[in-house]
Parts: sequence; structure tokens; C-alpha cells
Amino acid sequence: MSDLQVVKKTLAERAAAAARLAAEARAAAAREQRERDLFALTVGPVQPLRCGATEPVMRSQAEPLPRQRELDEAAVLREAISDEFDVESLLETDDALSYRREGVGPEVVRKLRRGVWSIQAQLDLHGSRRDEAREQLGAFLRDSVRQGLRCVRVVHGKGNGSPGREPVLKSKVKTWLVQKDEVMAFAQARAADGGHGAVLVLLRSSEPQAASPRAVREPRAPRRIRPAPA
Repeated sequence: MSDLQVVKKTLAERAAAAARLAAEARAAAAREQRERDLFALTVGPVQPLRCGATEPVMRSQAEPLPRQRELDEAAVLREAISDEFDVESLLETDDALSYRREGVGPEVVRKLRRGVWSIQAQLDLHGSRRDEAREQLGAFLRDSVRQGLRCVRVVHGKGNGSPGREPVLKSKVKTWLVQKDEVMAFAQARAADGGHGAVLVLLRSSEPQAASPRAVREPRAPRRIRPAPA
């Protein structure tokens, strides 16, 4: 075969390949068009969506300040009573180690000692640990003032069952009482009311215009939390 015939054959093969590729491309385009037409026929008329307004970015809000918790904590601190408070300078130097708040006359303490006012409620701290006794005393005083009580008794014991027979709660109770705003005065109870093992406490009036202690209305029977000592 001559060189001319070889060239002609090669050109013919290339032309045939190009024709096949062109035919395949036309067939693919036709298929794609048919698929588009079929989709449009199936979906039907459509309308482009309008672009809506951009949603505003929500900024994180600052954490609310715990105002009520701060107020509650401040109230607890105001009502707190300390074991380290130096009470000796506030007590009268007598065997009963009595106390009266500024503005309260000495006759008030004398009447407490004589049992002029009826005991309206009692808290017995026998067997209580120091922390328990302190919490019980604070709650007892607040509850008594809310009920309008004026004269109450706190039984701290004589210390006969304590190590060294030392009346631990006796000194603690007096230290705590001096720090409480509800307490106007206190004195050691008479022998018939507990003697060295108890203290009588005069509370402030819960009424806006409080009468003097001698004008206190007839009290209710004592509310005994625990049995009083013999």
C-alpha cells in the first residue's frame, strides 16, 4: 500500500471518530433537554421566592443580678450571733449577771428577777450542741416576737453533765442574747423557775406603739419545747 493510501485511511478513521463523538454529544444534550422538559411538566408553573429581610442577630442578655439572694444574705449577716463577742462589759456585776439594753431602766431587771412577768414560752437547750443551740435560740426569739410574746425563759442547764461540770451553754446563751435586737433585758431565773440553769428574757414589743412591760396583757400558758428542769 502506498503512503498516500495510508494517509487517506487515517484521515477517514479520524473523521468517523469525530462524527461518533458529535453524535453522542447531541444525544446527551437531547436527553438532558427531555429531562428538563419532563421536570417542568411535572412541577408546573413556579414563582421565584422573594428575598426576605435579614433576621436580626440576637445578642446574649446579661445574667440577672441575684438581688433577692444578696438581700437574704445581708439579713442573715445582720442576724448572725458570734461566739467571740465580749459580753462581760455589758453585764451587771452581780451573781445573776443580768443585762438591760440602753434606755431600759434598772427596775425592769429587778422585776424580771422577782418573776413579775409571767413566762409565756420556753426553750430548753439541754443536750444541744453549741451550733444547734445558737440556731435554736435565734429561731425561738424571732418566733416569740412574731407572736407578740414579751417574757420567755431559756433553759441552758447548770452544767452538771458537762466535762468538768462547767456550764458551757450558760455563758454562750448570755453572749448570744446580748447580740440580739429582740432582747431588751435578761436576768437569771428564780429558784422556782430554774435558778442557775435558766435565764428569763424580756423581748421588745412587736406592736408599733409598744406599752411598757408592766402593761403587758395577760400572757398565754408557757409553750414548752422540752420539759423544764426540776
